[in-house]
Amino acid sequence: MSEPREQKPLVVPALSLVVLVGASGSGKSTFARAHFKPSEILSSDHYRGVVADDENDQSATADAFDVLRYIAGKRLAAGRLAVVDATNVQADARRPLVELARQHHVLPVAIVLDLPEKLCHARNAARPDRQFGPHVVRNQTRDMRRSLRELRREGFRYVHVLSSPEEVAAATIERQRLWTDRRDDHGPFDIIGDVHGCFDELVELLEALGYRLSGLPDAPRAAHPEGRRVIFLGDLVDRGPRSPDVLRLAMAMVEAGAAICVPGNHEVKLLKKLRGRDVRVSHGLELTLAQLEVETDTFKAKAAEFIDGLVSHYVLDDGKLAVAHAGVKEAYQGRGSSAVRDFCLYGETTGETDEYGLPVRFNWASEYRGQAMVVYGHTPTTVAEWENRTICIDTGCVFGGALTALRYPERELVEVKARRVYYEPQRPLAPARGASGGSGALTEARAHDELDIDDVRGRRAIRTRVHGMVTIREENAAAALEAMSRFAVDPRWLIYLPPTMSPSETAKDGGLLEHPREAFAYFRQNGVGRVVCEEKHMGSRAVLVVCRDEAARARRFRVAEGPLGACVTRMGRPFFADEARTRELVDRVRAAMDRADLWAELNTDWACLDAEILPWSAKAQDLLRGQYAAVGASGRASLGAAVRALEQAAARDESARPLLQRHAARRAAMEGYVAAYRRYCWPVRSLADIRVAPFHLLASEGAVHAARDHGFHLRLLGRLCEVDPALFAPTPHRVVDLSDPASEAQAVAFWTELVERGGEGMVVKSWEWVVRGPRGLVQPAIKCRGPEYLRIIYGPEYLMPEHVARLRSRALGAKRALALREYALGLEALHRFVEGEPLYRVHECVFGVLALESEPIDPRL
Repeated sequence: MSEPREQKPLVVPALSLVVLVGASGSGKSTFARAHFKPSEILSSDHYRGVVADDENDQSATADAFDVLRYIAGKRLAAGRLAVVDATNVQADARRPLVELARQHHVLPVAIVLDLPEKLCHARNAARPDRQFGPHVVRNQTRDMRRSLRELRREGFRYVHVLSSPEEVAAATIERQRLWTDRRDDHGPFDIIGDVHGCFDELVELLEALGYRLSGLPDAPRAAHPEGRRVIFLGDLVDRGPRSPDVLRLAMAMVEAGAAICVPGNHEVKLLKKLRGRDVRVSHGLELTLAQLEVETDTFKAKAAEFIDGLVSHYVLDDGKLAVAHAGVKEAYQGRGSSAVRDFCLYGETTGETDEYGLPVRFNWASEYRGQAMVVYGHTPTTVAEWENRTICIDTGCVFGGALTALRYPERELVEVKARRVYYEPQRPLAPARGASGGSGALTEARAHDELDIDDVRGRRAIRTRVHGMVTIREENAAAALEAMSRFAVDPRWLIYLPPTMSPSETAKDGGLLEHPREAFAYFRQNGVGRVVCEEKHMGSRAVLVVCRDEAARARRFRVAEGPLGACVTRMGRPFFADEARTRELVDRVRAAMDRADLWAELNTDWACLDAEILPWSAKAQDLLRGQYAAVGASGRASLGAAVRALEQAAARDESARPLLQRHAARRAAMEGYVAAYRRYCWPVRSLADIRVAPFHLLASEGAVHAARDHGFHLRLLGRLCEVDPALFAPTPHRVVDLSDPASEAQAVAFWTELVERGGEGMVVKSWEWVVRGPRGLVQPAIKCRGPEYLRIIYGPEYLMPEHVARLRSRALGAKRALALREYALGLEALHRFVEGEPLYRVHECVFGVLALESEPIDPRL
């Protein structure tokens, strides 16, 4: 007796549209529940119930399938498998499902339950909701069996037929990862552009990248001592002098696990020729064929097999990187269809030809908004430049340009110059980010620094590297859009906005609202052992962006005229209404950077600084006149008159003395209020009346300095104060060991001295800029303000006992959550700018900070 044949698993691509096919009663719903998640199953019966309150109401079938296909489309668009649980026995029912799979570039899978008709009848008879005649199952079974042979012709790439209850019971599903999915491959990689037979340049480039090569050219071996791998972007062959040697090296590296390769259009054409197809021998194929004539049939067969096994594109490193010969749009990434493969090989064309007889291409990269970085080749350009998280690294080596590699994740470009022109291009090489005349790209492309309202409006979720996803609500985005469009500086300068800052917890006792001990306790509870206490300058927050020269301004900020930098308020507005004053300030900062030798030390030609600009009145003059001075003037006048009247009354009647004492205290409080804001004001007639107190060097070329401790920032920026003390004000500070009570006591004394002489107070910061505690990201800074300064915030009489008691109940949770979100967005904006991302990606974060400022948080905190 023979052993029963082992039933193979039913292969289902991890991203696909699974269509269950079978008569009523064949067990499709039971099968689906056994093998798929409830969220993956889309049942026609269920959606009849949704639209008609009756799962058996056949009149609702059309509406039910409209809903089903809509939800299936949403799942497929999001990269999630969908299972359609319906009879699907007729081709007309299956056709829109196959078309839906094609629209989303996924493979349709048919799982057929071809069970005996009698069994289906028996199952239906046992269900009170299935009261229909036997002809229904008979007709369904007949339609299903007639179409079994046609399923593949209809477009189903996988067809699985289960013909008995035993086969159904024994069935298992094997979810097969798509060939394009290498998300678990994290690199590091060296991605190499179009080689086109330039073997000598390829060897030179690999050596420059650190690979060790041997056995060249006949038995090549190449490996990197640090385990890096090459990704070849296709077009290994044609036009150049040594296409077989390039193929041999690439094949050996792929076989040894030292490389990955995607196909180019030139490999595809060569494969057709090697397989005997009739192709037009042109564009350098004639050279490759001539070079292959001296190769063995074994090598040619192996080369054909190698090319035939190449996959259109890959998505790698948790979806952060995508590679393809001609690029890959976000909607195509990780998908599998002929449309996807064609795009990856040839790009997207208009159907027109240019003056050179070559196709005019759409510049898909100009509209790219995906999260994955896309690296591609195919269209030669003179310089590899980033555009919307994409980069073309085909720099035309075979045409006399260079062979270029991108080191990932470092984003560093490495190139070797071509030894000569091997093949004359049919049209001139494209200039960097070229127009149609040079690159054949349609000239409707958006510029690197062009913004679109759709990039910021509506509800958005922004991923940050230090605090996960930050959500921007639609109503907040609308408020920010109004402010940004009317008042903001040129957005090319707007690479950062600083976060709001939370105060310390309310002091639990005594007559003060804020005290350093609560700030120290916060950091200690979050595992921070060392903090720095910096004097809080009473000025206006400003972000200074400065360029060393016009070349840096043009290269990094794409600004052609005006000042060599910008001075921006916390809300993204110009700090000075007069551009001439901005220019004068920027030039002074540039000169100080030069004299302090910071340009050379940082190896940069631009810098972004966080600072306070004093006096407060330099920016807040209208606020002072319209609010603080008005309150002070009216309060002093009214309370002075009241006190004088009460003095006369108390002279006649002692019972008026308590009221006199209360109003005298109120008048003294009002005098303290006026003295508090006047302390931070002086006339500003020129730059000579302004002081700049820098405290963070936010970023410079190639670096966001958040990884450096505050000692680094204070020391470096202190050099600006040394070379230009007339402009720059130092930031007095104390470093505190939170495990040492004496160190804390010295910091409290520092604070007391500051506030007793009328200062605003101090800011307590963790010594390291970015710190994570037991409960996540720690506040980067806590402000601890002095009692006299807080009169400006809470009103002249806030220190009266009844008011202090009420103010102690202030809640800080929302303020601190807001501070962390803005902090994360600000750092993310800097990282994106430093990494060369397009302006819309930087602006997304900056805009998010401004949007969050319209959150309903007590502004006094």
